[in-house]
Amino acid sequence: MLREQAVKDLVTLRDFIRWGMSRFNEAEIYFGHGTDNALDEAAYLVLHTLHLPPQIGEPYMDARLTEAERRKVVDILLRRVEERLPAPYLTHEAWYGGIPFYVDERVLIPRSPVIELVEAHFEPWVQPEKVQNILDLCTGSGCIAITCAAAFPEAHVDAADISRDALAVADINVERYDMGDQVRTVESDLFSALKGQRYDIIVSNPPYVDAQDMASLPEEYRHEPVLALEAGPDGLELVLTMLYEAMYHLEQNGILVVEVGNSREALEDLLPEVPFLWLEFERGGEGVFLLTADKVREHHELFRLVRS
Repeated sequence: MLREQAVKDLVTLRDFIRWGMSRFNEAEIYFGHGTDNALDEAAYLVLHTLHLPPQIGEPYMDARLTEAERRKVVDILLRRVEERLPAPYLTHEAWYGGIPFYVDERVLIPRSPVIELVEAHFEPWVQPEKVQNILDLCTGSGCIAITCAAAFPEAHVDAADISRDALAVADINVERYDMGDQVRTVESDLFSALKGQRYDIIVSNPPYVDAQDMASLPEEYRHEPVLALEAGPDGLELVLTMLYEAMYHLEQNGILVVEVGNSREALEDLLPEVPFLWLEFERGGEGVFLLTADKVREHHELFRLVRS
């Protein structure tokens, strides 16, 4: 009844965006996959469904929709409410670093603040012109690997993930941006398939959600693959292994950059002796550390002990 009434009563772009915003607020859906409010989410879904640009001029807001268009728009807005699917899974599009990437429920929706480091070419910790090899560990959709390749056009980038499903999505994005000569996708359980490989930059947004946070995730996040989120009781299951094995894969002057989110406190409590550099971001986000290769080597024995 609601669906048919909306198709009948709503006419203009403005009508549908307002109606979607009202439905989202009424249902108290959760935002966190590209937008942070009902208006922006409704506008994005309506405009995308109608193949319109995200920044459309005010005169077009009173454009009238055909019946076929009205049905498509109402369907996607109601799916957002009824299924609690994040918007990027409905549109198969997630914007990262100003670039649209293909996504579906095989991968985490890109949202890492690491993009600010990529845009800054990881300066001042590396000399961009000397970067030859980059590893994006736990690559998911491949968004970090591809943006790194764009930022370092002379570098080779390995995009590694344990999930074949995730790598299938990454391959779609690598092909979409014609990056096959520069970006290689690798099926690997952390560093297991990368023996002998060394990198100037190792960057990772691995699973880091602890058991307590997993239990309290909003319904929208439960559509994302558990493999890309869950990381044991304290969220450090993969990170500790990464810290130990990184020494064997970093170049002499390389850097390790890892996002651990809310598990930062657990990591600091476990390794108070390690001088993690916690990075700050202008556009929001936290829980990302940087270690230079010499610090990784210096604390290698400690990493071995806490990992065992």
